[in-house]
Amino acid sequence: MNLDRIVALVPMRHHSQRVPGKNYRPIAGKPLFHHIVDTLLQVPEISKIVIDTDSPDIREQVASKYPSVDVLERPEHLRADDIPMNEILMYDTSQYPADLYLQTHSTNPLLTADSLHKAVRFMQANYPAYDSLFSVSKVQARLYDQLGRAINHNPNILLQTQDLPPVWQENSCIYIFTRETIEKRRTRIGDRPYMFPLDSVESWDIDNELDFRIAELMLQAR
Repeated sequence: MNLDRIVALVPMRHHSQRVPGKNYRPIAGKPLFHHIVDTLLQVPEISKIVIDTDSPDIREQVASKYPSVDVLERPEHLRADDIPMNEILMYDTSQYPADLYLQTHSTNPLLTADSLHKAVRFMQANYPAYDSLFSVSKVQARLYDQLGRAINHNPNILLQTQDLPPVWQENSCIYIFTRETIEKRRTRIGDRPYMFPLDSVESWDIDNELDFRIAELMLQAR
């Protein structure tokens, strides 16, 4: 099956609840969203980058700095804080036909082009045995549910954390899926997903002010 047309989707809202102006706030020498766009532009498998946004600031910056990147105006009915991301992606994929969609976020500025390349190549080589891919982070810690019951260990056997069987946390850095999957399930993750591991640095996500400061230090160190 030919899976050569890959559209990268990057949803960004103008306002942010925890970090004001997060998506276009300067970090390590340039606005935050520039980091992920610059990374995506280094992935040769990507046919088109599409930024879904309601932000005039982002729209103006893309027009002046990234003429090859498309901006898709987010409709009014999809702009509320409680709109699920899957509904936004349903709209975006209806506007841009593709064999595969790669979705990521501006809040993952440490994600590398090499990881994106490997994830896309994996899906191209293994679809439809795997119908979707999402990135994960390995967690080796003593975990409990809300009732205080151990999830992944026996509290009576105090193993070192590095010896615990790992569990995998969805880190929201990379999703690869088809239009068929999101239409059928109303979600990015299909019936036969592949969990794509990322290390803790690449998967760093900016959700609050402390995350932003730490990401800036890591970007400067890189």
